[in-house]
Amino acid sequence: MTAVTAGAAQSAFRRFHRLRRTAALRRLVQETRLDPAALVLPVFVHARASAPEPIPSLPGHLRWPVDRVGDIAGQAVAAGIGGVLLFGLPDQKDDGRAAADPLGPVPAALRAIRGSGAEIALIADVCLCEYTTHGHCGVVRGSEVDNDATLPLLAEAAVTYAAAGADIVAPSDMMDGRVRAIRDALDRAGHAETAILSYAAKYASAFYGPFREAAECAPSFGDRSGYQLDPPNVREALVEIEADLAEGADAVMLKPAGPYLDVIAAARARTDVPIAAYQVSGEHAAISAAADRGWLDRRRAVLETLTGIRRAGADIVITYFALEVAEWLRQR
Repeated sequence: MTAVTAGAAQSAFRRFHRLRRTAALRRLVQETRLDPAALVLPVFVHARASAPEPIPSLPGHLRWPVDRVGDIAGQAVAAGIGGVLLFGLPDQKDDGRAAADPLGPVPAALRAIRGSGAEIALIADVCLCEYTTHGHCGVVRGSEVDNDATLPLLAEAAVTYAAAGADIVAPSDMMDGRVRAIRDALDRAGHAETAILSYAAKYASAFYGPFREAAECAPSFGDRSGYQLDPPNVREALVEIEADLAEGADAVMLKPAGPYLDVIAAARARTDVPIAAYQVSGEHAAISAAADRGWLDRRRAVLETLTGIRRAGADIVITYFALEVAEWLRQR
């Protein structure tokens, strides 16, 4: 055997671990990176609260009174987080029209944060579920949600939020045609620069329970399977995304994130617009509960799941872990 042949034989396998040997080397060659600027923190604003209220099913999170919402926005800014996503709990629930009240919790919070000069993207969730007595995301006729009757209410709410200072309105209701209705209403009202982040693929998931407690919006009858996506379907989600983009969405959201990484990846392969993914309340609760019991390492589990969401193709991740993650990333 010649020296050249012997050398080739000795090099028959690659030593991949050379670039894994130290933390510095692993950071250097990392393919997917987490950045606080790519994270969005959900924030609950409560019209009836006089002080921040703990949310039992979302440990570490609070329902904020309007006059204190600047505190949490300030924390997000200081952490370098990219945006906050605002949800409102009104003074009184009705048929959903309260969502568009200019004096309601979300418009008031938007004005407060905008007035503080905070350099952060302000995203307003657009849905009726927190504002209806029945907890469904639209106008109810009998036992069914009336899609078309819901559209004007969603559009009116979106205009109200844009007027109050929202950079982005995010319809989460899953009514057909709502992106076009909102885009038309925003443009007519002089808010052509307000962007739409559509919850284009929102699945009828079992992972929303803690959120429904936090926002006081559990349906009083039935469920939302008639208008949210059926979990087994991927092609349908892609069609929904294409439809929302055709109607004027500037970016799209997929929800939940963790159980639907394949859908995120399929969407990424299909479109070049920004994709957001929502690591929802049930995902937060599952990790938190397991970590509290010592069954997994909270920090490692959170960072691993968020990296997986980003690796699948999400540009933006909405997560209840945003403040923790931003601190961890600073410590690296």
